[in-house]
Amino acid sequence: MTLSKWNTNHELSDLFNDLFGNASNEQMKQRKYECAPSTNIIEKNDGFELHMAVPGVEKKDVKINMEKNVLNITSEKEAEKEDEGTKYARREFVYGTFCRSFTLPDTIDTEKISADFKNGILKVNLPKKEEIKISKEISIS
Repeated sequence: MTLSKWNTNHELSDLFNDLFGNASNEQMKQRKYECAPSTNIIEKNDGFELHMAVPGVEKKDVKINMEKNVLNITSEKEAEKEDEGTKYARREFVYGTFCRSFTLPDTIDTEKISADFKNGILKVNLPKKEEIKISKEISIS
């Protein structure tokens, strides 16, 4: 049996291939959002809070609307103008549009929904309707 010294150079080469891939700069330029922004939905006693991560997106580019019981959140981010002399080794910032839709339960008070945008996080407050008492005690006169 012949023993040979392990060569780690190919591992380093594979790492760089993984990092820089085979995609051309032109392909990377054309990339659009491949998935919707990450979202957390937190249930509280008085309602829900929706937190959506939208880094690099400005408040003015985010639109929220309600259609029946569906909450729609959309945004469009235009690609930044590129300097002619700029040559990217890798370009992963993505530009384009996204739309997330959430079907809200009937327990949400759609008239009181509010939103806040800070540091790339969109927070939507979805308060629950006040419970209507079904039973009522009636006094006898």
